[in-house]
Amino acid sequence: MSIWTDISSRYRRATPLLRLVYIDVGLFLALRVVALVGVLMGVPAEQLIKWVEMPSTLEGLARQPWTAVSYMFFHYDVLHILFNMLWLYWLGRIFLEYFNSKQLVGLYLMGGLGGGALYLAAYATLPYFAHQPATAYLIGASASILAIVVAVAVYAPDYRIGLLMLGDISLKWVAIITIVILMLGTGEAQMGAQAAHLGGALVGVAYGLAMRRGHDITAWLNACLDSMAGLFKRRRGPGRPTGGRAFHYQANRAAAPSPQGPSEAEIDAILDKLKRSGYGALSDKEKETLFKASSN
Repeated sequence: MSIWTDISSRYRRATPLLRLVYIDVGLFLALRVVALVGVLMGVPAEQLIKWVEMPSTLEGLARQPWTAVSYMFFHYDVLHILFNMLWLYWLGRIFLEYFNSKQLVGLYLMGGLGGGALYLAAYATLPYFAHQPATAYLIGASASILAIVVAVAVYAPDYRIGLLMLGDISLKWVAIITIVILMLGTGEAQMGAQAAHLGGALVGVAYGLAMRRGHDITAWLNACLDSMAGLFKRRRGPGRPTGGRAFHYQANRAAAPSPQGPSEAEIDAILDKLKRSGYGALSDKEKETLFKASSN
C-alpha cells in the first residue's frame, strides 16, 4: 500500500474532528513546500503566502474573496500549527461530548468568519491601524478554534479538566486564561490578529448562550453546506464515487436499523442518558434511534 493510499484511507475513516486536523496539517505542509520551491525559483515566500491570507481591506478581499475561508485553514509557522491543532483536538473532543460533529464544523467556519469580519472592521475604524501598512494579512485557525473553546466553556462552565501542574480546573477558567494570553500576550505587532481572536471568541459566546436556550446558530450554515454537498453528489451522478470531499457531513449518521428495530433495553438506556445529561449529550445515532422509536 502506498503512503498516499494509506493517508487517504485514514482520512476516510477519520471523524470530522480528525479530518479538520488532517486538512489543516496537510495544507500547512503543502504551503511550506510551495514556499520552499518558490524561494528556490526566486519568488519570495511572502508573495506566495498572500494567495491564501486574508487582506485587511475590503478592496483586497474583493480581489481575493476565497481568502475569507482559506485563511482559517492555513498556517505557516510550526509553533502556530502545533498549538492550534493541540487546542482543536483537545477542546474539540470536549465539545463533542455536548454537540455533534456537524455543529463542530459549522462553528469552526463561523468562528473564522466572525474573526475575519472583526479583523476587517478593526482596520477600517480604529485609529491605531491608520498608521499601519496599507494592507496587512491574516492567517491561521486561531479564531475558529477560540470559538469552539469559548462555546463549550459558556455551555458547560463547570466542566473540569486536569492540567499539568495546575490540577483540575474549570473550563470557564481555561477559556478566560486563553483569551487573556491571546489578547494581551502577543504585543502590538499582533493587534490585527487580536481583533480576529476577539471575533472568534464572541462567536463562541453567542453559540454557547444560544445552545443553552436550545437554538443552534450554525444551523443555517450547515444547511448551506449540506445543500452544496448534495449538489456536488448529484453532479457526479448515481453510482459514481463521491470520495475526495473535504468533509463528510453525514459522518455520524447511524447505520440502517435492523427490520426488528431497536430493542427495548436500547431505548431504556438512551432514555436514562437523556435524563442524566440532556438531549445534547446524545450521539447522532442515539438521537436517530430515539426519533424512530417515538415515530413507531
